[in-house]
Amino acid sequence: MSAPQFVKPEKGEALRLLAVHAHPDDESSKGAASTAKYVSQGVEVMVVSCTGGERGDILNPAFTLGERSIFEVRKNEMNRAAEILGVQHRWLGFEDSGWPDGDPKPPLPIGCFAELPLAQVSAPLVEIVREFKPHVITTYDENGGYPHPDHIRTHEVSMFAWENAADPEYDSKLEPWVAAKLYYQHGFSKVRVQVMHDACIELGIESPYQEWLDEWEDDDLTSDRVTTRIDCANWFNVREAALKAHETQIDPNGIWFAVPNDKMAEIWPTEDFELAFSRIGAIVKEDDLFTGLRGA
Repeated sequence: MSAPQFVKPEKGEALRLLAVHAHPDDESSKGAASTAKYVSQGVEVMVVSCTGGERGDILNPAFTLGERSIFEVRKNEMNRAAEILGVQHRWLGFEDSGWPDGDPKPPLPIGCFAELPLAQVSAPLVEIVREFKPHVITTYDENGGYPHPDHIRTHEVSMFAWENAADPEYDSKLEPWVAAKLYYQHGFSKVRVQVMHDACIELGIESPYQEWLDEWEDDDLTSDRVTTRIDCANWFNVREAALKAHETQIDPNGIWFAVPNDKMAEIWPTEDFELAFSRIGAIVKEDDLFTGLRGA
């Protein structure tokens, strides 16, 4: 049996975007202004958090957890961020793998997201894709954006769902769904960090980026892979508010906010993506994740 073909949205049908992330807060630090922009256009956006962030450290020095469960706190933070962004939200339901530290690195915790079999942790995402029926999926590249085991596993489950949600032979009670395009989110290329550093110097602000630049070892391949730049500067304030909702993870006086939004709008007004897979034609330079899907 041949695989079903992608069917363009009918006239008047809402476009749908599924953004797959590893932890609560990733949806606000990666692509948040773009998703807020699309929500303002009437696009239905669903964010999936693969884990609950249970093993995350408290990164905001002003935050005190006290006797509270970090998972419950992060769940509440995620609820606030989703409300700010205007997105639907689903938990995939797996346990944070943590950041393995040491040399040699310790084994992953038993039962965590990155340790369980790929088919097992991917199955709920296949069901979400078939239920929500996204036209576009965004996720991380093969390196996870950075090599956290949950980010790499997020890439793997996204690719599994991209293929198997469309496969009529996959065991599910839901009908197959063929998404049109899958994008990788790209964030802090060396070029972008350098531009932000230069902006701090220009504004007379102490730059928090110099050490980052000094320690940069890899070639700046990320910016070469970007195919799609979404102009979303008008939603940077929404992105900032969503980030600040994650009080455990985000220091309001930290590196995220060194360059004011108005200056960021001037020097880097886009969020950047790589069209990794397309079922509706060649991969070309774009300024819209829904290129080829509008005006049906």
